[in-house]
Amino acid sequence: MGRRTVLLISALLVAALGTALVFLYVRGADERAAEGQELVEVLFAKADIPTGTTGQAAAESGALELREVARNSVAAGAISDITPVATQVALSPIFTGQQILTQQFGEPGQTTSLPIPEGKMAVSVQLGDPERVAGFVTSGSEVAVFLTIDNPTAGANEATATLTQVLLPRVTVIGVGSTSLVTLTTTDTETGEQNAEEIPKAILTLAVDQAQAGKLIYGTQNGTLHFGLLTEDSVVAPGGGVTGQNLFR
Repeated sequence: MGRRTVLLISALLVAALGTALVFLYVRGADERAAEGQELVEVLFAKADIPTGTTGQAAAESGALELREVARNSVAAGAISDITPVATQVALSPIFTGQQILTQQFGEPGQTTSLPIPEGKMAVSVQLGDPERVAGFVTSGSEVAVFLTIDNPTAGANEATATLTQVLLPRVTVIGVGSTSLVTLTTTDTETGEQNAEEIPKAILTLAVDQAQAGKLIYGTQNGTLHFGLLTEDSVVAPGGGVTGQNLFR
């Protein structure tokens, strides 16, 4: 057998082997994808379930419903039958749309509390979607808190009448409640007509010290708060207030 023939046969064998391997890989990927997309039934909260509610009571009240979801979207501990937690109670509020997990339930008296760091206290504020970074702020997030308020030193200078400044450079969010709709009523300055608009808002809880708590509460009562979502590398310094006078500097 000539050298050229041997090389040709070798090339054909390599090509056939490559084709077989590609076929096996694609088939395996298809099988893995099909397995992940397989639909399974999971219990979801159809309505908010308060702390201390037994699984059986939640089921009897109509607060639960079975939904089909892709297997790879099922949370760890999710259940399709309330039996494992029927006599146990919800350790913390379970909000509408959440999957029902075994770890959300326990024996009475074991209800969880907020993870408040030592030496700190918990203070909650209610913010709209833009003010809480479109919902990207979650429990464990670190945020900078900005306050927009009437400038106490503005005097008659309209350009500095409103001040936006860093109130708290870095604090930790330790709890995020469900989003609810709050009705905001505004009055048209030209026609005097009142317009009602439903604004989505959520309650967020921060871990702060006493001085920070005082600032946060004062800011909530007298101005408008905005959160800035931070990373480990984010640099935020107090001061540097922004007014209409220095906005474009």
